Amino acid sequence: MKPLLKAEGLEVSFGGVKAADGVNLTIHEGEFVAIIGPNGSGKTTFLNLCTGYLRPSSGTVWLEDRKITAMAPRLIARKGIARAFQIPQLFTDHTVIENVMLALAAHRNIWEALTPLNRPAYVEEAMELLELLGLEEHAKTIAGTLPEGLRKLADVTVAMALRPRLLLLDEPTSGVSALERFPLMDTLMKAMRAQNITALFVEHDMEIVEKYADRVVVWDSGQVMAEGRPDTVMKDPRVLKSVVGAL
Repeated sequence: MKPLLKAEGLEVSFGGVKAADGVNLTIHEGEFVAIIGPNGSGKTTFLNLCTGYLRPSSGTVWLEDRKITAMAPRLIARKGIARAFQIPQLFTDHTVIENVMLALAAHRNIWEALTPLNRPAYVEEAMELLELLGLEEHAKTIAGTLPEGLRKLADVTVAMALRPRLLLLDEPTSGVSALERFPLMDTLMKAMRAQNITALFVEHDMEIVEKYADRVVVWDSGQVMAEGRPDTVMKDPRVLKSVVGAL
């Protein structure tokens, strides 16, 4: 498989605590990779480093052959990396379709007052994305009134409106009921495959990891402790002791 994202020697510290301690990791095109590890192990820090929200004290992040380490988040998004957050980042007073159309505008860099978003072509594109995520019936719903599972899907729809090649998901099933988590992940995976999107997701639910990840990367104290297929990694004694037992 073709490398899509590559991290080389990433290091960053907070108050003397190393949140990334020489991290090396490659994500290949078409993969669905899960990151697991105890709280404070550096999982979200890695996502922040890949999206420009943090800059490493040393090391490099590559998107294919382009160095993106020093780029601003908005530029990284335009290069092909989008992110959905643990707590959905929506304009809660706006409708779902308005949130998606704002993301489409950001992707096209359309901010002029004389360039209206409410055009048939933009509405059609937004509706296609909402249909892909099963949200077409909620297009005109105020985003802040959606239940948590649908808000998660709306947040991912907004991220997908940026037309990413790589989508980073921070705990996609957190706050979602036990009955909703598998249908939610089924919807997400189907949508990402339909759009040829590679995914990297942080997750604490081991059942979700085992069912949906092609590869698991285990984080501990700012380092990659282990990586490989879920059925192999989840049997590693170090992972069972230091990570799974701590979740």
